Amino acid sequence: MFKRLVLPALFLGLTIFVAACSAAPARPKERVVVAIQPTLAATEMLEKAKPLEQFLEQKLGGDIDVEIYVPLSQAGVIEALRFGQAHVAFMGAWPAYLAVDLAGAELALAEVRQVLVDDKLTDATYYFSYWVVPKDSPYQSLGDLRGKRACFPSPISTSGYVAPVGRLIELGLLSKPEKSEADPKTVFADVRFGGGYAQCWEALKAGQSDVTVIAGDVPEKLYKEVLANTRVLEKQGPIPSHGVVLSKDLKEPLRARVVEAIAALGAPEQRDLMRAFISSIFVGFQKSSADSHLAALKKYLQGAGLVYTERVGR
Repeated sequence: MFKRLVLPALFLGLTIFVAACSAAPARPKERVVVAIQPTLAATEMLEKAKPLEQFLEQKLGGDIDVEIYVPLSQAGVIEALRFGQAHVAFMGAWPAYLAVDLAGAELALAEVRQVLVDDKLTDATYYFSYWVVPKDSPYQSLGDLRGKRACFPSPISTSGYVAPVGRLIELGLLSKPEKSEADPKTVFADVRFGGGYAQCWEALKAGQSDVTVIAGDVPEKLYKEVLANTRVLEKQGPIPSHGVVLSKDLKEPLRARVVEAIAALGAPEQRDLMRAFISSIFVGFQKSSADSHLAALKKYLQGAGLVYTERVGR
């Protein structure tokens, strides 16, 4: 009798245990938020980012939920990293420097891009920019241009403003006041911001400026057109490419898995995921650090005392 009672009881207990296990809620997925620098309307960028999001989820396995986040500004990306609202960010060199400096973030990967160095197309994590004047210009050096007109593409451009201003300081043509930014208006009588390299090139051709800047990361057609019709007065760099920055809140072992998944975007069959909306000249990624990748930029920024400012988009 005892055996007859015990066996059914054991069977019933096992059945209850199995049912309880099967009814237990699934473990929630861990979330990784990837912030992307705002270059288009947020809704358009989020739509274009879907294939990238799906690729990263696939590479990370079924236990990670990847979410793409597009803040209104680069400052928003930095704040998201600082307060743990984003774990990863694709950033330009200057904002990446600020993320490391202000948010305690880490630069893990440097973007390898197809750029022009002098007259050679090359794959590199750096490039250069050049001060140029028309071929028939009477000016032979930047010193000759004191009191003349200059066009910069943007006041937040690393290659189009930070490095050229840094070069003026290196040449002794410009000095930084103790408690303010170096101002190229103390060298040039007229300083304009054209809104891009192509716009400044048009201003130079039209005689509205005496000197401008061109960089090796612009479209090849524009770069070659400018250099074919100008003389280079000065060259500055190396200027760092974009980078992948990680929040201090992204911990191991997930941290290493995320870096590996992003690095896989450099495979030839995957490059279009990045080229579609982040960098049209993207080739791949190279492991790096802020100390090595951003060293030249740090020198220019500290020498000129420049402060990053931007207009928040709608």
